Amino acid sequence: AWLLARRRFPGHGLLSGIVHLPLVLPPVVTGYLLLLTFGTQGPIGGLLQPLGITFAFRWTGAALAAGVMAFPLMVRAIRLGFEAVDPRLEQAAATLGAPRIWIFLTVTLPLILPAIGIISILTFVGNFNAFDLIYVSQGALAGPDFSTDILGTFLYRTFFGFQLQLGDASMGATIATVLFLIILTGVMFYLF
Repeated sequence: AWLLARRRFPGHGLLSGIVHLPLVLPPVVTGYLLLLTFGTQGPIGGLLQPLGITFAFRWTGAALAAGVMAFPLMVRAIRLGFEAVDPRLEQAAATLGAPRIWIFLTVTLPLILPAIGIISILTFVGNFNAFDLIYVSQGALAGPDFSTDILGTFLYRTFFGFQLQLGDASMGATIATVLFLIILTGVMFYLF
């Protein structure tokens, strides 16, 4: 985010486009591309599997998918925060002899904290909306033994049923209400 906000270089637009790609691609496509890339037969997943790191149909894959989907929003909000900081404030601290890390920690970081707070709450709420991504990359059963289950996939299986199980509308409504209250609590926590 700092690089995109403060520096201009050849390929700046290309890097910005690549960073924002998960935001414009449908989540199903993003999940499929992650599965192709980080699956056991994929170029990165194949290299990581001998090390014991597996993403396909595991909680690590769900965490990776959530991170990839949240990354563009995070970069955009923090980039706007960096662009809003007046460089003269940082230059004034530098003329007073402050090291770069101290300038960042005492001048820049406090000024971008509202952007970090906003992106934290957006990521929190957005991860509850990852049903389609988890469904595509981990399956309706959310991985073996429900290891990557999120409230969205649990709600889907409970309300609509899965395989030979019948759905339970009252339990599904209860889970939907709990999901709403969790999201509302997170938003209220940030606002107050």
